[in-house]
Amino acid sequence: MGKHLSSNMEDYLEAISLAANEDGLARVTDVRDLLGVKTPSVTGALRVLAEGGYLKHEPYRGVTLTAKGRRAAEDVRRRHGILSSFLSEVLGVNAKTANIDACKMEHVISRETLEKLHDFLHKYTGRPRHHTPDKKGK
Repeated sequence: MGKHLSSNMEDYLEAISLAANEDGLARVTDVRDLLGVKTPSVTGALRVLAEGGYLKHEPYRGVTLTAKGRRAAEDVRRRHGILSSFLSEVLGVNAKTANIDACKMEHVISRETLEKLHDFLHKYTGRPRHHTPDKKGK
């Protein structure tokens, strides 16, 4: 992906992908509400992400992820889903705490460790290895 995104920018990409409608368009207000931040913070992040080629922002219309942005967002969502599932299904952490902890861990876990956790989760649950848990860990 080139230049490494900060955890904050990864959170924005993840929120945009979650807020996007069937046409791939996310409203700034929905992203703001998902992240619990103020509109100027969203606007600043969108500018940075647009400059990096991760999205296109049309003021008063919304935001769409580029192919680069979709790949980055999907990667974050995949990391989050695996971690959340591992925490809740294997360790027995309640779903809310697992989700909060996964949000923190998804930005710092190594690819190697994530893949080992994914392999273990596959063996533990019996779900296919290619199954990537969604944001709710299912």
